[in-house]
Amino acid sequence: MRARYAVPLGITAVGAAGIAYAAGFEVRSFRLRRVTVPVLPPGMRPLRVLQVSDIHMVSGQRKKQRWLQSLAGLRPDFVINTGDNLSDPEGVPETLDALGPLMEFPGAYVFGSNDYYGPKLRNPARYLFERASGRHGLNGNAPAVGVIHNPWEGLRDAFDKAGWVNLTNTRGHLKIGSNEIALTGLDDPHIKRDRYDAVQGGPVEDADFSLAVVHAPYLRVLDAFTADGYPLILAGHTHGGQLCIPFYGALVTNCDIDTDRVKGLSTHRAGGHRSYLHVSAGCGTNRYTPVRFACPPEATLLALTPRDA
Repeated sequence: MRARYAVPLGITAVGAAGIAYAAGFEVRSFRLRRVTVPVLPPGMRPLRVLQVSDIHMVSGQRKKQRWLQSLAGLRPDFVINTGDNLSDPEGVPETLDALGPLMEFPGAYVFGSNDYYGPKLRNPARYLFERASGRHGLNGNAPAVGVIHNPWEGLRDAFDKAGWVNLTNTRGHLKIGSNEIALTGLDDPHIKRDRYDAVQGGPVEDADFSLAVVHAPYLRVLDAFTADGYPLILAGHTHGGQLCIPFYGALVTNCDIDTDRVKGLSTHRAGGHRSYLHVSAGCGTNRYTPVRFACPPEATLLALTPRDA
């Protein structure tokens, strides 16, 4: 009788331990990823870019707030925020408090679906079903009904006041020392707010460097940016898979990008061009699934260096 129950009890114990680790430790085990990307024109001085993404702030997340504040000590040349700052309609003040020190630096931002709408409780297994059917967000699924509207306007106004460039389906630029950095951004493709026809045409010719920014790395957007000749694309949204299998990786990406490129630096090819793509695993989670496994929360410091002549 004892042997009959030993295996299922052992599996239950391992599962419980895994959930406790994922919810109690790893979800708060914030990391800084460092990546070098050889994309600048030959002879241009290197740039340090801090990318923050998928904060999903919930009121009371003090450790996350302190960690985000501490990133200002990296002294980046500029900051790129790739969206999904909120997971709580009451979280705007704490998000701005956490990002306050970073808003002292030049920066730019796009929003994600969770900036506009509050999350809904849902079965996590739906992400697997959506991957199998190719339906993600509003891209193939029915429009959301009864959603909570987040006060995203407060974020926008504070970012704008700090001088961060709003890249919502538009272009902008940053002056970093003697260099002109051209930026092109899109609103969130996950909820079909992207309007590439408003920004098409490729990099600005007289800029020293151009990069593209979007929240969710859907293939239609990556194809468009790459075919237009952008050397670097920054995105978030995927949470790096969030619940990963050690030595295997992510099971889902919550969009149509492949799991091999769910986080970190990779490349994308379209229209005879190649772009570097960096997808941040982000530093938060949906408030209803506050767990991470084999995928710690992160921000990324990208060292942009000159490419070979």
